[in-house]
Amino acid sequence: MTARARKRSPLLTVLTAIMLLYSLVPLVWLFINSTKSQASLFDSFGLWFSGDFSLFTNIRDTLTYDDGVFVRWLLNTLLYVVLGAGGATALATLGGYALAKFDFFGKRAVFAVVIGAVAVPTTALAVPTFLMFSKLGLTNTPWAVIIPSLISPFGLYLMWTFAAEAIPGELIEAARVDGAGELRTFLKVCVPLLAPGIVTVSLFTMVATWNNYFLPLIMLKDPDWYPLTLGLNSWNDQAATSGGQAVFNLVITGSLLTILPLLAAFLFLQRYWQSGLAAGGVKD
Repeated sequence: MTARARKRSPLLTVLTAIMLLYSLVPLVWLFINSTKSQASLFDSFGLWFSGDFSLFTNIRDTLTYDDGVFVRWLLNTLLYVVLGAGGATALATLGGYALAKFDFFGKRAVFAVVIGAVAVPTTALAVPTFLMFSKLGLTNTPWAVIIPSLISPFGLYLMWTFAAEAIPGELIEAARVDGAGELRTFLKVCVPLLAPGIVTVSLFTMVATWNNYFLPLIMLKDPDWYPLTLGLNSWNDQAATSGGQAVFNLVITGSLLTILPLLAAFLFLQRYWQSGLAAGGVKD
């Protein structure tokens, strides 16, 4: 028996297959039902096609419904992701590098605060955040979503551990001896080495911001500033309102369109975020 054969585990194979089904079945259901009309959704099996193939019609109707408000929600979401997730990644990179490579008074206290912040669910901070932003007059503005998104304790911790392993101290000292300042050393020497960790943190923060629902729900009242999550939920709730139009086919199609950018980002950056997750877990 070869070493490769001995490493095979039927139990692990079965568990992997179950997890694969658990991950793929909702996506398959979403795609199949995006091809159905409003009427076909309720008189056909959910995991098989029925009637006319209405995917392209549904996409057109989703993008044009209610004067194209879906496109506005998409642009809002992109704004929140670029400024919120991008800013969170930049701050986590700077903070993680500083915590990993500089010694200063209170470093242990900072570590304890970061670990504690990772353990606190974001929903527990939603009400205090709302009250603070209400005092500042920032509710019902994009800043009420962007500013809280800039803080990512998990991203900071991930970059901290990654920078500690990915950047040799000797390399930083060599750059300093050659006359490079701290900023130049960070940008020219350290950032290229931190690239896998940066991509990993950016993906995590992007997904968190893209799927953020509760924070915009309590912060925003104007539908023009809704992200996709809140906007699609408002479409879904139309059927329960008096005189509201049921557009479940558009909700499903909009949900499909919503996840496509995330799937593309993960597939395109797969090799970076996998190495970023693995870094720091194995030492020589």
